[in-house]
Amino acid sequence: MGQAYGFFEIPSVTAAVVAIDMMCKTAQVELVTWEKKLGGRLVTIIIRGDVSAVTQAIETAAANGIKEPAAYAVIASPHEEIIKMVNQSANRVS
Repeated sequence: MGQAYGFFEIPSVTAAVVAIDMMCKTAQVELVTWEKKLGGRLVTIIIRGDVSAVTQAIETAAANGIKEPAAYAVIASPHEEIIKMVNQSANRVS
């Protein structure tokens, strides 16, 4: 299967750290970046890996996290513009 990106938004930095840990322990995925918005009250996590691993990681974090996610999605075989946007975000200096 091809590469996929997983996007996961969750309220609070603590819940995000727990979700990242859970995702990385559940499946063979790589953390690409995370972005804190609203002073850390909303955190977007971006992971990548093969489609089945990303799907498993996202679903596990959504079902078992310490807070309910605000939104989440898996994009299989993302368009090159999506990859460019994610890379720009990951390379941004905070």
